[in-house]
Amino acid sequence: MPRTRSLAWSELKIGIVAVVAIALAILMIVAVGGQGGFSWQRYELKTKFPNVQGLKSGALVRVAGVEVGKVTAIDFVDAEVQVVVEVNEEQQSRITDQSRASIGSLSLLGEPTIEISAASSGTPLKDGEFIQSARTSGQIGDVAENATQTLEQTTALIKEIRSGRGTMGKLFSDDELYREMNQLIGSAESLTDAIRRGNGTFGRLVQDPALYKQANAAVANLQEMTRRINAGEGSIGRLLHDDQMAKSLSSASTNLDQVSGKLSRGEGTAGKLLTDQQLYDRFNSVAGRIDKLAADLEQGRGAAGQLLQDKQLYENMNGAASELRGLISDIRKDPKKYLNVRVSIF
Repeated sequence: MPRTRSLAWSELKIGIVAVVAIALAILMIVAVGGQGGFSWQRYELKTKFPNVQGLKSGALVRVAGVEVGKVTAIDFVDAEVQVVVEVNEEQQSRITDQSRASIGSLSLLGEPTIEISAASSGTPLKDGEFIQSARTSGQIGDVAENATQTLEQTTALIKEIRSGRGTMGKLFSDDELYREMNQLIGSAESLTDAIRRGNGTFGRLVQDPALYKQANAAVANLQEMTRRINAGEGSIGRLLHDDQMAKSLSSASTNLDQVSGKLSRGEGTAGKLLTDQQLYDRFNSVAGRIDKLAADLEQGRGAAGQLLQDKQLYENMNGAASELRGLISDIRKDPKKYLNVRVSIF
């Protein structure tokens, strides 16, 4: 009877040890299995999303791609979904008010996860505080949405082309435009053939070696001229490189500015001529008198006008001049006939 009791107590102790070992193993698997340590080593954070994209409780939480916790609860709060996560306390210094939470994925088609960006600045978040959420670009939904929009735009474009709208539509549906394009292509081919045969200016330029040599020589002369100018040779080279000439041009420009200033201020004869109203009036009056005198001469007024306009007076004066020339000629031929000097003495 005592032996039976001893065996029963031994079996009981073995059973108790086995249960405790199994419990510890389960606890270690649940607490340490890549989910951020024991429960007393984790703290709680909250965030909100308009769409959790199939996120479930127990999903992984990663900071900069490293697993640091898990999702513990998902609940609706008004029109948004609140997600509660537990994160290892060792990451508290990296999760600040500058960090952002977004929904990621283990792979291209894997289950959703919570991705938290690590921050080197800001105030670390405490237990129970909210971390701001951000939209993650490059998700499958975004790709599908962009593909749908692209497909819709392509379909609309094809419809417009089929209906003949726009340049491409007219090109595909307008027979006249097609013929014009065909003629244009034919003209371009003819032009290309003419250039290849050496016809026209462009053809000779492409095919004639002599013309090419002339163009090459012209380019060489231009390069030589540029070299001489850069070297300060010739008038243009000295103009660009001679400091003395530059100073002379600057001095001439200064003198021109001074002369312009004096003219504007009315200094000197030319300045007064430009700015003195009284002197202008005098010149205007003189010009008016000259115009009146010219008009009188044209109309034959006065002695000078009659001299210019009266034909009889002109002929009389011409006759008198002729007689005077004849008298002078006779005097030269026979001075004694006209110059008879008598001297008498008392």
